[in-house]
Amino acid sequence: MTKQLDMFASTLAASELQIERIRRTDRKSIGWSAEEIVECLEATGDYRVLRRLAPRSAPTRRRPEFGRLGVLIDTETTGLDHRKNEIIEMGAVSFTFDDEGQIGDIVDVYSGLQQPQTAIPPGITQLTGITDEMVAGQQIDMASLRRIIEPADLIIAHNAGFDRPFCERFSPDFKDKAWACSVSEIDWSARGFEGTKLGYLVGQAGYFHVGHRAVDDCFALLEVLDHQKAEAEKPFAELLRASERSRARLFAEHSPFDMKDHLKARGYRWSDGSDGRPKSWWIEVDEDLLADELHFLRTEIYRWDDADPPVQHLTALERYKA
Repeated sequence: MTKQLDMFASTLAASELQIERIRRTDRKSIGWSAEEIVECLEATGDYRVLRRLAPRSAPTRRRPEFGRLGVLIDTETTGLDHRKNEIIEMGAVSFTFDDEGQIGDIVDVYSGLQQPQTAIPPGITQLTGITDEMVAGQQIDMASLRRIIEPADLIIAHNAGFDRPFCERFSPDFKDKAWACSVSEIDWSARGFEGTKLGYLVGQAGYFHVGHRAVDDCFALLEVLDHQKAEAEKPFAELLRASERSRARLFAEHSPFDMKDHLKARGYRWSDGSDGRPKSWWIEVDEDLLADELHFLRTEIYRWDDADPPVQHLTALERYKA
C-alpha cells in the first residue's frame, strides 16, 4: 500500500510541476499552443477545461440548402408571472436549418432593453445584472424584432412555457407562430446530460458563457442544440421532430377524489383552474397514445365506458400558450 501511495504522489507531483511551469512561463517561449496546454492539463485527470463560447457571425451569403428559418428567443423579466410582471430585456437570434434538422447560418441578431413601469426587484438585478439605470428610457425596437419574427418557421425558447406568454402579452407578432421548447422536447438525460438548465447543458458541452443576458443565452442555446455527442443525432433534429408532432391534453375533470393517487402516479398534474384550464388533474400525451389514455380514464378512474373527459389537441401553434 505504501508503494502505491508513493507512486500516486510521484505522478501527482510531476503533473503539478508541469502545471506550475505553464503558470510561470509565457507559452510562446516554450512553444506550446493553447490546445497543447489544455491537453496537458486534461491528461492529468484532475482538470477539465471549458472553452469560452464565441457567438457565431452571419455569413455574407446564406447557403440555399438550408431553406427554413428558426428564431431563438430569450427574455429577462421582473418576475415569473406574465400577467403582472414585465419584460426588461429580449434577445433573438435567427438561423437557417433544413428539413432534417441540420443548422445552417446565422441570419440576424437582436438585443434590446425595456424600461418597466415599476422598479426592477433587487433579486432580478442580482440574477441578471440589469439595473434600473441600464433600462432608463430604453424601449425594445419592435420594428427590428418584427423583421426577425415574421418570416420564422419556428420559434425556440429554453422553457417556452415561460417565454411564450410573456412574448405574446408584449406583442401580437408572437401569437400565430409555431413554438418549440428546448427543455421539454429534448431528452437530455438520454444524451448524457445531468440537468436541463442552460448553464448545465453549456458546461457539459464543454463551454462557458455569460449567463442570464438574453442574447448571450440565445447564442449559448444555439451551440448546445448543434452539439453532437458520439454518433447521436444533434439535439436540434430531435427538437424539430418533436415540434412537428401533434399532442393531446386530457383533463380528468370531476374524477373521484380517491383516484388522485392513481392519476398522480401515472403522470397527471393538478391544475387549480387559475390559468384558465379546467380545475382538474391533467396530462399531455402524443396523439398516438390518446386512445390508450382515454381507455385508462374510462376503465380505471371513472369506471364507465362512455366517460367523455375534455381533450385539447395541440400543435406547435398552440403549445406553451398562456
